[in-house]
Amino acid sequence: MYPVLLNLHSYLSYLVLAALFFAALSAFFGFSGNRPFTERDRKVALIGLIAAHTQLLIGLILYFVSPRGIANLSAATMKDSASRLAALEHPLTNLIAIILITVGYSRAKRLKNDRARFRSVFLLYGLGLILILSRIPWRNWVG
Repeated sequence: MYPVLLNLHSYLSYLVLAALFFAALSAFFGFSGNRPFTERDRKVALIGLIAAHTQLLIGLILYFVSPRGIANLSAATMKDSASRLAALEHPLTNLIAIILITVGYSRAKRLKNDRARFRSVFLLYGLGLILILSRIPWRNWVG
């Protein structure tokens, strides 16, 4: 079960990164082009949100079943950068990133001004994407 979840989490990362990048890029062009926020724009942002939340769910399951997750939290883990990344930095930073993405989508739904909607998606999805990219364990990434 663990190897299947680990591979799914790893390969789904490509979809998540692409969806978030596309949503942020689309919002940037919508903001800079001063165009109306359409149903298509909402759906693009929603796809990024759903992909990120699916990845979070798989990641949370992995965190509790992986020998490198919560079971690995100790003082010795904090001294080893690779172990600290897997047990603490990667899950915590990505949780913060997904919270930002969720806030970005929720704000865009509530706001009435189209520029403000695009700005919310662009800034918060962009920040979330940067945080996710900063904590990917590149050496261990399957794919």
